[in-house]
Amino acid sequence: MDILLIGGLWLQGSVWGRVASELEAAGHRPVPLTLPGQGDGAVSATLDDQLAAVLAAVDAAPGRPMVVGHSAAATLAWLAADRRPERPAKVALVGGFPSADGQPYADFFEVRDGVMPFPGWGSFEGPDAADLDDEARRQLAAGAIPAPADVVKGVVRLTDERRFDVPVLVVCPEFTPAQAQEWIEAGDVPELARAEHVDFADIDSGHWPMITRPTELARILAAAAAASDTT
Repeated sequence: MDILLIGGLWLQGSVWGRVASELEAAGHRPVPLTLPGQGDGAVSATLDDQLAAVLAAVDAAPGRPMVVGHSAAATLAWLAADRRPERPAKVALVGGFPSADGQPYADFFEVRDGVMPFPGWGSFEGPDAADLDDEARRQLAAGAIPAPADVVKGVVRLTDERRFDVPVLVVCPEFTPAQAQEWIEAGDVPELARAEHVDFADIDSGHWPMITRPTELARILAAAAAASDTT
């Protein structure tokens, strides 16, 4: 199965390198995406540009792919399900939840000079970054691509209710499956509250398991893909 891998804010496709190798060894075809304005050399991009890149990858898959969105890109993965509800075999959300219709994509931190730069590790102290050593923090921060303002402030538009029929896997790194279910049931994640098929997978990591737990993350994704092949 094709497994499309979409990193969150500031991340290029190369962040999935070790996960992709494990998935390939398991017999899948990983497709790490470098998004417009996020490492492809473009100096600017919009949310629509990034969504178009994801949809192009979905359309290019020979079968029904699994679309994996990390952190803020959980929303991009869910937008792909909205625009192509008949195509994804499953959507996997790693450490993130989809924004609702009418909400900004990822307006989380200060925008300066048209971009949202990586805000520094002070914003991620605690469970998010607890498993990153000093060298991993240095490398991640040094490679962080400032996110274009027209991406992070882009307004999410969801229009096709068939998206709720697409199976979802919530991979829970710095939070637990019980916490995720509580947030969904409380109405904090309205999109997943309406989804028909939601499963959860726990992973003992911080917010970037593709860096700190690549083998375990690949195992979870490969199992989810294999389950989709049998349904």
